[in-house]
Amino acid sequence: MASVETAAEHERILREIESTDTNCIGPTLRSVYDGHEHGLFMDKLDARIRNHDREIEKMCNHHFQGFVDSITELLKVRGEAQKLKSQVIDTNRHLQDDGKDLIGSMEELQQCRVQQRNIASTIDKLTHCLPVLEMYSRLQEQMRAKRYYPALRTLEQLERTCLPKAGQYRFCSIMSENIPKLRTQIRDTAMTQLRDFLESIRKHSDKIGETAIKQAQLQRSLDNSVSAQPRPLIGRRSRKEARIGGRRSAASGQDPGMEDEEEDEVPGAPDLVDFSPVYRCLHIYTVLGLRDVFENYYRKQRRKQARLVLQPHSNMHETLEGYRRYFNQIVGFFVVEDHVLHTTQGLVNRAYVEELWELALSKIIAALRTHSSYCDNPDLVLDLKNLIVLFADTLQGYGFPVSQLFDMLLEMREQYGEILLKRWNITFRQVLDQDNYSPIPVSTEQEYRHYTSQFPLQDPELEKLPFPKKLPFSEFVPKVYCQLKEFIYACLKYSEDLHLRTLSHCLQYAIKKKNVGLAEDARHSAEAEIYTSLNAKIDQFLQLADYDWLVSAQGDNAEASDYLIDLIAFLRSTFSVFTNLPGKVAQTACMSACKHISTSLMQLLLDPEVRQISMGALHQLYIDIKECEGFARAGPVAGFQGDTLLLAFSDLRQVGLCLPRGPLSFVFSLFSTSSLPPSSFLRSPTHPPPSLSLYCIYLVYLYFCIQQNCYRKAQHV
Repeated sequence: MASVETAAEHERILREIESTDTNCIGPTLRSVYDGHEHGLFMDKLDARIRNHDREIEKMCNHHFQGFVDSITELLKVRGEAQKLKSQVIDTNRHLQDDGKDLIGSMEELQQCRVQQRNIASTIDKLTHCLPVLEMYSRLQEQMRAKRYYPALRTLEQLERTCLPKAGQYRFCSIMSENIPKLRTQIRDTAMTQLRDFLESIRKHSDKIGETAIKQAQLQRSLDNSVSAQPRPLIGRRSRKEARIGGRRSAASGQDPGMEDEEEDEVPGAPDLVDFSPVYRCLHIYTVLGLRDVFENYYRKQRRKQARLVLQPHSNMHETLEGYRRYFNQIVGFFVVEDHVLHTTQGLVNRAYVEELWELALSKIIAALRTHSSYCDNPDLVLDLKNLIVLFADTLQGYGFPVSQLFDMLLEMREQYGEILLKRWNITFRQVLDQDNYSPIPVSTEQEYRHYTSQFPLQDPELEKLPFPKKLPFSEFVPKVYCQLKEFIYACLKYSEDLHLRTLSHCLQYAIKKKNVGLAEDARHSAEAEIYTSLNAKIDQFLQLADYDWLVSAQGDNAEASDYLIDLIAFLRSTFSVFTNLPGKVAQTACMSACKHISTSLMQLLLDPEVRQISMGALHQLYIDIKECEGFARAGPVAGFQGDTLLLAFSDLRQVGLCLPRGPLSFVFSLFSTSSLPPSSFLRSPTHPPPSLSLYCIYLVYLYFCIQQNCYRKAQHV
């Protein structure tokens, strides 16, 4: 039984050895040697080997004849292959000999094709590279010519358009690497030019301000010369043309009416300073996308310069030249900012300029208050006031609010008055100490006139006395009277070029000051100055009158003339501030103004140049008269009884009676005054007839109307 199992196991091992890889035969053989029947297994293995050898021998014997036949066939084929090889070699030799010329031609053709392809590629590359080189050459020329803004545009076009088309070349790479450096160079150069510009305007601010103040002074002189023209009134259009011509003349340094004469022109800010670095730098930083950086830098630097300009010198109060230099620098600074504001788009805006002006205004007022307090010379204070007025007028012409400066001038007026009082106090004491307190003896008429010319003495009994005689006062009276007039004139000098309200306050200060007891005649001189100034201002409005004496009839809805409406508004505003003056002064000023308006309008009607008057023109004049009467009836100044103020327009009112009913009805009504309403004549309640001059006016007007009707009929025929 054990021998059967051992035989089966050996058979399995042999099959496993035959079927498995020799690398894995180790475990199988180990199982044989682990047992004790390895001798028996060796016998079986030898038997199996002999069996396979017999099978191999049988197979070889079976296929040996076919192998011999194959060898024989192969030997035959070798001979044929040798013949074929020789034929192929001969054929190849003949083919190589015959194809040498063709190969040479083909090689030449290939080389030509390669050259042609290279030439086409070169042309294509040059087509893209030449614009790059040309543009880079143009860029170098622009950089050498310091035309940085066009250079920046060229640089941008080179980077975005030309270089991408050119391809990857070494020179393109070098150019691309140089582009940021060139941008930085342009930016730094522009910033350097801007710094030079800022330094230049800091140095030239004094000259720029001086020039702007001269222009404002010329303009003010021109306006004063226009307002001081003779009485013949000019129309609104003529006045406007005169102002335009005056501005042009002032800007070119010429007087009105002398445009053909060559004079030195007053240069402006663009003539003194080259603003191109600002514009160039602004454009460059805008293209670079750094506009905000540039704006912040410019404003920051200008604020620093403003602080330096607004810092006065410690000895500025010693001379007028110190104040003038201070004002010139400030005006120059803001003239430059105003020019930059109007010539650039957003570099500085109105809010920024107004902020700077508010800062400057506060510092200017503080500096002037501090330095003017050290001044004890009235002439210097007066010159300083005139300089401040000119400074304010100059900046006001550029649109800056200057009302605080005029308020400060009112504060300085008190200081000016105190300085004047100190000076005249010494003068009065000297006059008082030198007086002998004795009546003045006069021996001749010449001596009498000499003293009465100094002091307006009105004494009929004294004039009747024979010479020699004595005046009822000592030398103190005429001397003090003359000094008081000088004091008033000194006060009035401060009020020149200021508003009328400032004039009235200055006079009131001079009149009410306790230390100076003004005489009655001095008060009258001050009041007369008020009336004269007010009438002069009225004349300026009346010069705007522009009546068309041949205008056709207007409808019932016609309005008063514009100049008259503005004049009445001015008078209302002026009389509203007269409340601080004595009542009699205000009433007299109001009556004088109304009479002056009435007389001026009558002169317009009686002007010799007015040769013909239409019904429409008189109707417009009638509306203006009603507007004047409405102003008088409203009572602009308290204290008038009834319609007393309307008496100033009585003559004009009589002229206006002819307008609603026509000239014929009015002429007939002149000879029958009972038909007129009681309000037609305001001179007296008994209705006296009009004056002879009015009769002449209406008869001439009637003649003109008849003449116009005849002329129309002649045209119709």
